[in-house]
Amino acid sequence: MAKLDDIESRLQGLLEVQLLKYLPGYRSEDGIIQRLAVALHSNLKQQEEMTLAPNVYVVVAHPSTLTRWRVEPRLLEGLSTALFTVGSESGYVFLGKPTVTTAADVSMSTEEVRILSSYSSTNVADTKGIPSSHKTVPSPEIIPSNAFLIIHGTQVVPLNKVVINIGRRLDNQVVIDDPRVSRLHAQLRVVKGRFVLFDLNSSGGSFVNGQRITQSVLYPGDVISLAGVNLIFGQDLPTGRSSEDGTRPSTFSADRPTAILKKDEFEG
Repeated sequence: MAKLDDIESRLQGLLEVQLLKYLPGYRSEDGIIQRLAVALHSNLKQQEEMTLAPNVYVVVAHPSTLTRWRVEPRLLEGLSTALFTVGSESGYVFLGKPTVTTAADVSMSTEEVRILSSYSSTNVADTKGIPSSHKTVPSPEIIPSNAFLIIHGTQVVPLNKVVINIGRRLDNQVVIDDPRVSRLHAQLRVVKGRFVLFDLNSSGGSFVNGQRITQSVLYPGDVISLAGVNLIFGQDLPTGRSSEDGTRPSTFSADRPTAILKKDEFEG
C-alpha cells in the first residue's frame, strides 16, 4: 500500500501548477494538497484482495473562500482527475471516477479549508440495508448525481439509491443515533429527478429551512431538521430552481453545489 507521503508527493506534482493557475491566492503552505492526500488515504477500505479508495470529496470552506474556487470550473475537475490518477497508480480501486464538490461553512475562517471523503456506491459506516417492510418497487427514476448529506458538520453521506430511509433504527440506510429521532423518521425518495424528503409520521417532526413539512423537494443548501437534529443537503444541479412543485423558494442558488453550514447548527 502506498504511503501517505508518496501520495502527497505525487499529488503535489500533478496539482501545483494547476492550483497556482486556477486558484487565486493559492500558496503551497495552505496545505490543500496535503489535505487531499489525507482525505484519500485515511478513508481507504480493504475488501477481499482490493483496496478501495473514496470517490466522493467535499471541499468545505468559508463562502468567500469558495468564491475563489469557482473562478475556474476546471479546478474541481482537475482535482478529481488528479485523485483518480494518484489512487490508480497506488493500486487502489475506485467504484467510479472521483467527484469533487463544495460546501460552505460560515463558522470557518477565510484561511481554513477542510476536505471530507466518502464512497458513492458502497455502504458507508452508518448505512444499512433497506428494511424489508419498506422495499422499493423497481423504478425508472434516475438518481441525481453528486447528491449528499452532511451530518454533524463532519460526515458526508452520498445519496445513491432511489429510496433512502433515515432514522434511529439500525436497518435504515442512514442511521442517526439520537433519542430525538424516531426509529423510522423520514425517507428520501427520487421523484422526477429530484430528491424529495418525506416525514414518516415521526414524533418530533421533519423540517426544511425551519418549516415543518410532510414532504418537500430538496435543493442545495437546504437545512433539514429531524426533531432538532440538523443535516445539510448538497447536490450538483444543472438547472435553476423551479417553483412548479409549490414549495417556497430557497435562499440558496441552485446552480452551484454548495451547502451553507451555520455555526452551532449541529450542536445538541
